[in-house]
Amino acid sequence: MRKFLATLLVLVISFSAYSQILEPVKWKNEVKKTGDDTYDVIFNASIQENWHLYSIELPEGGPIPTAFEFLNDDKKFELVGGVTESKPHSGFDPIFEMDVSYHDISATFIQKIKVLDPSLDKLTGDLIFQTCDDEKCIFPMETFEIAMPGAKASAADADANSGGDSDDDEGNSRGMWTIFILAFFSGFAALLTPCVFPMIPLTVSFFTKQSKSKAAGIKNAILYGIFIIVIYVLLGTVVTWVFGADALNALSTNVWFNIIFFILLVVFAMSFLGAFEIVLPQSWANKVDSKADKGGIAGIFFMALALAIVSFSCTGPIVGTLLVEAASNGGLAPIIGMLGFSLAIALPFALFAMFPGWLNSLPKSGGWLNTVKVVLGFLELALAFKFLSQADLVLQLHWLEREVFIAIWIAVFGTLALYLFGKIKLPHDSPLQFISVGRLMLGLVVLSFTVYLIPGLWGAPLNLISAFPPPQEYSESPYGVGYSKLGGGVAADHSSLPDGGHLMAPHDILHFYDYDKGVAYAKEVGKPVMIDFTGYACVNCRKMEQNVWTKGDILSILKNEVVLISLYVDEKKELPESEKYTSEETGKKIKTYGNKWSDFQITRYKANAQPYYVLMGHDESNLVKPVGYTPDVEEYQNWLREGIKAFK
Repeated sequence: MRKFLATLLVLVISFSAYSQILEPVKWKNEVKKTGDDTYDVIFNASIQENWHLYSIELPEGGPIPTAFEFLNDDKKFELVGGVTESKPHSGFDPIFEMDVSYHDISATFIQKIKVLDPSLDKLTGDLIFQTCDDEKCIFPMETFEIAMPGAKASAADADANSGGDSDDDEGNSRGMWTIFILAFFSGFAALLTPCVFPMIPLTVSFFTKQSKSKAAGIKNAILYGIFIIVIYVLLGTVVTWVFGADALNALSTNVWFNIIFFILLVVFAMSFLGAFEIVLPQSWANKVDSKADKGGIAGIFFMALALAIVSFSCTGPIVGTLLVEAASNGGLAPIIGMLGFSLAIALPFALFAMFPGWLNSLPKSGGWLNTVKVVLGFLELALAFKFLSQADLVLQLHWLEREVFIAIWIAVFGTLALYLFGKIKLPHDSPLQFISVGRLMLGLVVLSFTVYLIPGLWGAPLNLISAFPPPQEYSESPYGVGYSKLGGGVAADHSSLPDGGHLMAPHDILHFYDYDKGVAYAKEVGKPVMIDFTGYACVNCRKMEQNVWTKGDILSILKNEVVLISLYVDEKKELPESEKYTSEETGKKIKTYGNKWSDFQITRYKANAQPYYVLMGHDESNLVKPVGYTPDVEEYQNWLREGIKAFK
């Protein structure tokens, strides 16, 4: 009996894990009287953490805006103006290639009405919205019924069926660790510049000689390292405090700030390449040096501050770049970034103070330090165009399309390779009689990377740098000159499509928008059915199609071994009057094709998030457990193979 109950419990938990109705947005409604016959109808949304509710005004081709449709057939009231909303956040969405506005945590929407008939006792209508987290989107359409002041409510406030569990906390943690690691290596790179590296033996020797004992020297050097960390972390804290944790993210995705960042990084790059030096006023350094001479803990702090000021011409560009990159993550990212950066700089001072004998193993200062600066300059120049590209995408100017971006990177890294091979000299370079093995190996790596970029001009996906250039569709030729579509198969034949069949661009996957026609064709050709619950405004649906469906054997499977049925839950096309109905599951009125497919997903699969994939046989029973957003290519491919095997 215990084994039976345990098995039953496992089955229940397993079923609920993948078949749950998600509700990340909760609505509470109220009506407030503002005049003799005017009222404010207020919709308050409570949004689950890590989910977004989109604004009421969005560009075409983007997510679905939040909308309130009041039923007023008896003309008992009239709307006064449009809906107003609490201030939303805004940011650039690379999937929709546009700025989008959204709310998180909470939002308020207000519609003013004027009552024309005093007998009006309630307001009814439809509430349409979209909500997404990092893995899935929901496209509910809810009805609302709100009692007027003084009238007895005939129904509860409307709830919004959307949302659910998310992995954003884990994702944010991974993002912060990435920022920390990148910042640490950036600090290590700054350590190897001519402004910082020579200071290690000088500073450590000063502490060991001036201290009364070895232990005191170690203590002072450790304090020196701690103060270096404190100074840079304070810088990250000030940036976060001045702009605000959330504002940093909005700034980094703003058109004009992207352009400013582009100009800033180009200036930093020119400085590293030797055109000029960025230095703080000499008076600052003199004042700090005078205070450092006082000794004690305060003196050690001002020595650390003096290092930050004197080395600014080398560390400033790197720190600036780090803060810009961290700003795109928002939150505590600038503080985390400065912690990683300063830790890499501070560690050598503390370690060499503990073990002064290691100083003899340090390489001598020389021209190689300037080489490090130049390499960093080329990297900053390449990174600058990422920000210019973001601004171009938002404005849709098509000045910096994918081919142009890649061509610029080929020029930048190709020139860097020539520099490393000694074919190009810059202002502060020392005479080069021969190339060291390390410089040769780095040159070969850069040259290989440059050669890797070249096929991108003809449509190669360039997965190693997918986060940097514009998407493939943002180009002069989306497929690229001579680019061949992947996967092959029968679906590539445009000449004879079955009834209800369409070709999904850009890889010509045969798919159906109508469930019944798709199932009928699957029976005709003897293949299993794959249902793709999707949406036009589903960000992660596009990610799956662009980044997963094109990998491994997946595209070939979709074109040759299954019949794909794409059901768009945000399709606004009205159903014929004879096909409209009220859902037995939710009690909602089903008026559009999107409502129909959404209700179908909820009723049959007890789920309402997209993307959502189902593999089923001709008897319409599941071959394997349905899955949602699955960015792991191998996992998704194994899921397909398992379902096809079960069908056979």
